[in-house]
Amino acid sequence: IMLKLTRKLEYSLIALSHMQKKDENELSTTKEIAEKFAIPQEILAKTLQQLAKLEIIHAVQGPYGGYKVIESLDKLSFLEFIEKMEGPQGLVECTTDSDCSLVDVCNIRQPIKIINNNLKTMFNNILLSEITQ
Repeated sequence: IMLKLTRKLEYSLIALSHMQKKDENELSTTKEIAEKFAIPQEILAKTLQQLAKLEIIHAVQGPYGGYKVIESLDKLSFLEFIEKMEGPQGLVECTTDSDCSLVDVCNIRQPIKIINNNLKTMFNNILLSEITQ
């Protein structure tokens, strides 16, 4: 688990929070969100496309198009969201990838694993909707 959110995750949470506060059929545009929250439009556009591909938001094409939340954000934990957006997370490489050259001599692997598991449990117990409401 990262202890610092990536910009992509920050922008995703800001956008989701913004969209959730709108009426069910009201769309949000990349431009609108980028301007309101001073987010670089190009990065936000890629982030929203990824959210749409993951079926967390719905993309409506056309001149009056935009995005709206489709997946119920109270069914997705913060950990699931992070891992959908960024892939498996761990404090150190060996918690997500066993290709570590220190694996045979490492003297902190077990305590790090415990910390990592505790962080994952904590993030798994937070619903995405609790952050974006």
